[in-house]
Amino acid sequence: MTAETTTEAFDAVDIIRTKRDGGTLNDDQIAWIIDAYTRGVVADEQMSALAMAIFLRGMSDAETARWTQAMIDSGERMSFDSLSKPTVDKHSTGGVGDKITLPLAPLVAVFDVAVPQLSGRGLGHTGGTLDKLESIPGWQADMSNETLLAQLEDLGAVICAAGSGLAPADKKLYALRDITATVDCLPLIASSIMSKKIAEGTSALVLDVKVGSGAFMKDEASARALAETMVRLGAAAGVDCTALLTDMSTPLGRAVGNALEVRESVEVLAGGGPADVVDLTVALAEEMLRMVGRPDADVRAALADGRAMDKWNQMIRAQGGDPEAALPQAAETEVVRAESAGVLTGLDALSVGVASWRLGAGRAKQGDELSLGAGIELHAKPGEAVTAGQPLMTLHADNPALFARAQEALAEAVEITPAAEGADAEAAAGSIVLDRITA
Repeated sequence: MTAETTTEAFDAVDIIRTKRDGGTLNDDQIAWIIDAYTRGVVADEQMSALAMAIFLRGMSDAETARWTQAMIDSGERMSFDSLSKPTVDKHSTGGVGDKITLPLAPLVAVFDVAVPQLSGRGLGHTGGTLDKLESIPGWQADMSNETLLAQLEDLGAVICAAGSGLAPADKKLYALRDITATVDCLPLIASSIMSKKIAEGTSALVLDVKVGSGAFMKDEASARALAETMVRLGAAAGVDCTALLTDMSTPLGRAVGNALEVRESVEVLAGGGPADVVDLTVALAEEMLRMVGRPDADVRAALADGRAMDKWNQMIRAQGGDPEAALPQAAETEVVRAESAGVLTGLDALSVGVASWRLGAGRAKQGDELSLGAGIELHAKPGEAVTAGQPLMTLHADNPALFARAQEALAEAVEITPAAEGADAEAAAGSIVLDRITA
């Protein structure tokens, strides 16, 4: 008796060859290659070759849209149609000190809007929202779809882990791209982000696309191209989508590291906090609320009068956390001081992010254990006057042996200009929001 075989619609080698030679893949080819890879019919080696061919040859808008849809089709798609309130989501492309999701979700929920923030964990120099929240004693990232819907109906805000059933093809492909030098590819980045966000089922989406040394996109032209592609993908899938280009040349706020960023987020919810964190939180909240018919919502008032803080406390308690509990603190600290007097004109985001990672706040690979109290406090930001010997930052780590490597990462991070030359630095600094991209 002969073994039964299944005839596949296409051959992976033919598809790889087509893209390698600069050709265009049709809808059926794309649908098959994503499905076959998810089923294990297409080998990792073959998908690696195709990813590299796409990296080198690119994809048209039509190819990228079909690729995105195929990844959505590889798993389940959530629906929030049962909710009595509109839904809106936010996605950030990641940066250093980017804790905006924490104050943003409860702030927007104050205005009778549902904010389903299905978030991830950090890798490398950029932190993960779930890692930050797990520094709160008792807080749980995982929840069922039924519990998620109930919390959205009741409180309006959820920050939790995305289920494994959402775009599983993307999870598998991203792990492959991560080890084959094909992460940095615009159509693959855009389709990776948008397949997950569209599968999450929200009707409106605001993208926070970071620009600068601490971001994935280092220059504004690349960030703009990514933002425009993602907005088009959202429109093609029927999701109302806008993007804000925001500055990530210097760290966001004055805290980098999991528990340190939670503490700063609570300061914002209490009506204080660093101006750049407040300004970006407000800008994103206003954009999200505009998209769901709440253009006149006074979000700054909701921060000042305690409504956003009340919503935060409810959200944390609903997921098992204690918002009043003490946050983890690292066992050791070390102060970095200014070597000269003048105006701080540069504080490189990537360098600070790498230093925080080396202190134990980030992962080198998935599954690495974090030091939740580790990270960096910034005592001065660009545009501020400093004196020689003044503390510029405090490093936090559980193991003092980590300070030396963190200091190496910071060797070129700080730029201090003599006061006369740097006097206009603060005035010259523009808005943290560089532009707004719409369909």
